[in-house]
Amino acid sequence: MEPAPGPQEKYQLITRNLQEVLGEDKLMAILKERELKIYWGTATTGKPHVAYFVPMSKIADFLKAGCEVTILFADLHAYLDNMKAPWELLELRTRYYEHVIKAMLESIGVPLEKLRFVRGTDYQLSKEYTLDVYRLSSVVTQHDAKKAGAEVVKQVEHPLLSGLLYPGLQALDEEYLKVDAQFGGVDQRKIFTFAEKYLPSLGYAKRIHLMNPMVPGLTGSKMSSSEEDSKIDLLDRKEDVKKKLKKAFCEPGNVENNGVLSFIKHVLFPLKSEFVVLREEKWGGNKTYTAYEALEKDFAEQVVHPGDLKNSVEVALNKLLDPIREKFNCPELKKLSSAAYPTPSKAKPGEKSTKNSEPEEVVPSRLDIRVGKVISVEKHPDADSLYVEKIDVGEAEPRTVVSGLVHFVPKEQLQDRLVVLLCNLKPQKMRGVESQGMVLCASSVGEPRQVEPLDPPAGCCAGERVYVEGYEGGEPDEELKPKKKVFEKLQADFRVSEDCVAQWKQRNFLTKLGTVSCKSLKGGSIS
Repeated sequence: MEPAPGPQEKYQLITRNLQEVLGEDKLMAILKERELKIYWGTATTGKPHVAYFVPMSKIADFLKAGCEVTILFADLHAYLDNMKAPWELLELRTRYYEHVIKAMLESIGVPLEKLRFVRGTDYQLSKEYTLDVYRLSSVVTQHDAKKAGAEVVKQVEHPLLSGLLYPGLQALDEEYLKVDAQFGGVDQRKIFTFAEKYLPSLGYAKRIHLMNPMVPGLTGSKMSSSEEDSKIDLLDRKEDVKKKLKKAFCEPGNVENNGVLSFIKHVLFPLKSEFVVLREEKWGGNKTYTAYEALEKDFAEQVVHPGDLKNSVEVALNKLLDPIREKFNCPELKKLSSAAYPTPSKAKPGEKSTKNSEPEEVVPSRLDIRVGKVISVEKHPDADSLYVEKIDVGEAEPRTVVSGLVHFVPKEQLQDRLVVLLCNLKPQKMRGVESQGMVLCASSVGEPRQVEPLDPPAGCCAGERVYVEGYEGGEPDEELKPKKKVFEKLQADFRVSEDCVAQWKQRNFLTKLGTVSCKSLKGGSIS
């Protein structure tokens, strides 16, 4: 039997792979006296996906360090976050989360008897908790509540009061769950600092906050349950896993925003302390890595090929998913899954339905706009004013895009250029060539007409998401329906500012590296 880890060893286990810790001194002081009490909460909204293995693997670390761990199924939070989980489906989704999170923990060898599972509504509707919500609302400013939820609560043009309550409830959970620390993603940081500021005003202690980095999804942006291609569902078939990994962004030698490498670093390495790259003998045979840094170095130096990396992750991932698929293969859990997440035609009251639904909100997050890199440019064989471009947007194959730029942009200025591409228009043939996107450009207001492609910030990678300020967390339509004219309605408010920044209703177009702009067409339109 291994000896129990000491305070320093426990500290290393608890903090490894974290991006940030708020309250390190307090954490070390507690570990010298007793075991740490910590909780992780998850709002029961969209279906959990493989990125949930990232917090699960940290929970395994916490248990190895002797922590007392509570998992909160935040059902009330799910409802408050712009009704992501309708009240009628709340109970079903919470049950689904309980089953699937427990199945994930079992698949990585975490003993469930060492964990405490709690639902938010078990205590958040009590007289004491409700009174504390009112007490908190009497000291919190609207500005602070909105700022705290900006990275987590869905941002819409006309926000609901429920979204302002959300951060306060999460802060109070720390007191009512009687923990020393809360664990979450770094996107929760504003809520954590909100809790540190306001809990003492109610006479409650300031807690420790542990933050995981945001792991890139398969498209190179945040892995999200609302972006179908960015995530692998826990119940996806093996052929679907293969298909999604094949399309994953994994550029040779590029270790930035590489979702495949990040999954190895934050899930597979912590679980096994090693990773095996599987490859044919003619390419050097299998290679076992016992340190992630060595694997990243070999990938950066192109010793490891993206295809071999993806195949190896596929094998390791399916080993984790097999017991979950098996558990959910029973009639009871199949029924629960379809009831908790009905298809649109079977939607229950409160869910979005294709029939008799409320008018759809026309917001910029419905547009799938990405950074693209122009790989090749040729004149259209049958149209003098059109180019046919091949543009890399972080998918398995580049997209073919037809653009009417011949009279405005020389061919050599487009070649190898980073552009901004609208990716979810319905593909359409332009003089016999199918176009799979639209290069967004600024246009001058007067004559003679001038056109300049929009420029993403320097350093962006192909496939990075472009969003409008305040609409970072939205979910793009899979395909924009031409009859609904979503793009046309939004495009009417696209403008170039006096600083040459692309905007929608005076809100900037952004990537994580900064603003999207054009070279010189101040006050121009965008199309």
